[in-house]
Amino acid sequence: MKRILGIVMVLGLVGALTVVAQEVKPGKVDVVDFGEGVKLEMVLVPAGKFMMGSPASEKGRLIDETQHEVTLTKPFYMGKYEVTQEQWEAVMGKNPSSRDKGAKLPVEKVSWNDCLEFIKKLNAKTNGGYRLPSEAEWEYACRAGTKTAYSFGDDITKSDADVGSSTKAKAVGSYRPNTFGIYDMHGNVWEWCNDWYGSLQEGEVTDPRGQERENTVCCVAVLSTSSMLRLLVLPTGGTSRRPFRSTFMGSVW
Repeated sequence: MKRILGIVMVLGLVGALTVVAQEVKPGKVDVVDFGEGVKLEMVLVPAGKFMMGSPASEKGRLIDETQHEVTLTKPFYMGKYEVTQEQWEAVMGKNPSSRDKGAKLPVEKVSWNDCLEFIKKLNAKTNGGYRLPSEAEWEYACRAGTKTAYSFGDDITKSDADVGSSTKAKAVGSYRPNTFGIYDMHGNVWEWCNDWYGSLQEGEVTDPRGQERENTVCCVAVLSTSSMLRLLVLPTGGTSRRPFRSTFMGSVW
C-alpha cells in the first residue's frame, strides 16, 4: 500500500479507554475534551488480520516494503483527524507551526521527541494510556480493510486526498474518510510511528512492535501516495514544510 508521509505525528493513544469485545464496532467514536471547545475525537479500530507491505507488482513499490501477514489481536483507538494546531497548543501551551497557521490545520515542525513530550503531558492531563502507534497499527488503520494501493482503490486523485498540490496543508477533514471513519490517511502531511526503522519481518507476525532502538533514525509512516511508504527520520528532526504533522493513535488493551 502506498503511504505519504506528512507529519501529523502519529501519536498513539494506548489503553486510555477500555473496550469489551461486544462493543467493538468499527467507527465508534470517543471524545477527549481539552476544554475551551477543543476536543480530540478517537475512532475505534477493530482487531484483525491484513497483508502489510506491498506486492512486487505494485507501481512505485520500494525494496523495503516486504509483504507479509500481520495479525493485530486487540482493538485500538486512532485519531479521527490529524492532530491540529489548537489541540497541540491546548496541551503544550504553544503552537510550533511556523509556515501555515490555523486552528484546524495539522500541527507541523514537531519532532518525534516533541511528540513524546506531548504524549507525556497528555497522559498527565487524562487517565493516561496514550502513545504513538506501531507501524503495523498505522498501516492497518490506513488500509481499513482494503487490499489496494490506496484505501480508495489502486489510483488516487486530488478529489480523494491532498496529493501533488501546493506546499500548504489542508484543514483536517477536508476529504472523505476511509471505511474505518478516519480522515487524511493519504496525503496532507507526514506521520510519525513509534517504531525505529528496520527491515520488515517476513512470514506471519502477531502484534509486531518494530525494531528495538538500534538505529539513529525513526520510521515515519504515512499515505500520501499509497498505503506503504517508509522513511528514515532523525527523532530530533522536525520541519516547517508540509511533510510533518501529528496524529494520535489510541490503542485499547
